[in-house]
Amino acid sequence: MIGLLLVSISTLAEEIRDSLGKYEVSHHLSNIYALGFLTSVGGLITILAIGFLAPKDFLAPGFPAGFIFSTASLPTLLPRLLLELFQVHITLRALVEADRSTFGFLRTLTLPLLFAVDILLGYHIGFLQVVGLSAIIGSLFILFVNHGLNTRGSGLVLLGAVNAVATISLFKYNITNFNSVETEQAISFAFLTVILLCVVIAKGQNPLRLASRPLSVLHILLSGAGSVVFGFALAFAPASVITAAKRSLSVLWALVSGHAYFEEHHVVLKLVCFVLVSTGIVLLVV
Repeated sequence: MIGLLLVSISTLAEEIRDSLGKYEVSHHLSNIYALGFLTSVGGLITILAIGFLAPKDFLAPGFPAGFIFSTASLPTLLPRLLLELFQVHITLRALVEADRSTFGFLRTLTLPLLFAVDILLGYHIGFLQVVGLSAIIGSLFILFVNHGLNTRGSGLVLLGAVNAVATISLFKYNITNFNSVETEQAISFAFLTVILLCVVIAKGQNPLRLASRPLSVLHILLSGAGSVVFGFALAFAPASVITAAKRSLSVLWALVSGHAYFEEHHVVLKLVCFVLVSTGIVLLVV
C-alpha cells in the first residue's frame, strides 16, 4: 500500500513537471539540457535532505534507511550510471518531440520487456501474464492502426522504454543486495548533475540564474518529489508491481494533460485503450 501511494505521488509530480518542461521548450523559454539539469538538481537536493534530516525508519521500516554503501555494488552501479545518462538524454528529447499521450502509452512497453527478461532468466510466466502482455501490445496496435498516436518522437520513446528495463533492473538489484535507496539515488543524481552542469555552461547559460527562475524552482521541487519518491517505492514492492503502477498512472496523467493543455485528439479511443492497457498491467502482476 505504501509503495502504491508513493507511486501515485511520483507520477503526478512527474507529469506536471514534464508538461511544464514541454511548454517551456516549445515556447523557447528553455532547452532540454537545462531541464535535465534542473531535474537532477531537484532529485539530488531531495534525496540528500531525506538522508541527512529524516530519522532512520521514520515513516516505515526502511524509509528512510540512511546512507549505506557497498563497494561490491560498483560492477553494477557504474554501468547503471552510464545508462541513466543515456536515459536522460533520450527521455528529454522524447519529451519535447512526442505528444504526451504517445509518451505515456509507449512507455508501458517497459513492462512486457521486463517480463521478457524474466523469461530469459528462467522464470515461469503464467496464462494471465500472457493475456496481460497481449492486451498491452494489442492496445498499442489499435492506437497506431487508427492513428490514435502521433508517431513523431515515438522512436525515442520506444528506445527509452527499452533502456528503462536495464536501469530499473540494476537499481532494484543494487538496493536489494548492496546499497540503500538514499545512497544509490544520491550517487546517480550527483553524477547526472555534474555532467549536465558542464553541458549547460558549455551552452553559455548561467546555472545560478537558471535555477533561480520561479518556473525552475517549481521544476526542481517537482523533480525531487517525482524521482526520489519513486525510488523509495521500489523498496516496498517488487519492481514489476511498482513499474506497473507507475506506467498505468503515467498514461492516465498524460491523457489528461495531453487533452487539457496540448489539444490532442482521439480522446475516446485513447481512453478505451487506457482501460485495455491498465487491465493488461493488472494481469501482469497478479
